[in-house]
Amino acid sequence: MAEQTLFLAWHGAEENRRWFPVGRLDADVKRANYRFRYTEGAERARQEAGFPLLLEFPDLNRDYRSPELFPLFQNRIMSPVRPDFQSYLKSLSLDKDAEPIEILAANGGRRITDPYEVFPKLVKQPDGSFSSKFFLHGWRRVSQSGQERLDQLEPGEELRIALELTNPRTRLAVQIQTTDCQIVGWAPHYLVNDLTRAMAESAGKYEAKVVRLNPQPAPSRQRLLIELSSHWDNYEPMSGPDYQPLVD
Repeated sequence: MAEQTLFLAWHGAEENRRWFPVGRLDADVKRANYRFRYTEGAERARQEAGFPLLLEFPDLNRDYRSPELFPLFQNRIMSPVRPDFQSYLKSLSLDKDAEPIEILAANGGRRITDPYEVFPKLVKQPDGSFSSKFFLHGWRRVSQSGQERLDQLEPGEELRIALELTNPRTRLAVQIQTTDCQIVGWAPHYLVNDLTRAMAESAGKYEAKVVRLNPQPAPSRQRLLIELSSHWDNYEPMSGPDYQPLVD
């Protein structure tokens, strides 16, 4: 597989739930070359929300390299020797030969024991189009009718997205709605700026659909997998200051 870039996101305490992209992982699986660097988002997170440096990466200005996937990321992937591993891959909509870095890009790397999440860099195609897969956030905070509607979703079913300007947690948010206008949750906050730009540039020419609904008792963070497609004209995704490595 080609080289892939993932970002590590962190959020503050409950009273300060803003997400910050704090690290960048570049993975070249064929050449067994893995590289981690903090981003400018880590510096901002330290100043605004008290982000603590990771024990595995104690130097903010160091270029970390390894022939293997760093334990911080490897530990966020289910072991392939577990009997439910193939079911796990299915829940992520991956085939049985998926590489660990593909699994990490799909599962979000979220654990209940820490405030981190992993997400892949959005890739803009030559024609300006892009596609993003992500698990729904916040579905447990929607209305009872919204949760009941979520339970009825089918793979391939069309969804709608709407910009929310007064979200009580993050102010700016991207709602995920059904075609009958039921709010079922939100897109991850670290995607909001890029998705908002696409919503403005595409003038409504975007598509969102259900990829997979994992039945309970699936982990709540991996309940509904969504694919959103749109395009940018003159915008490069994830190119803002927060995403820039502190070390060249």
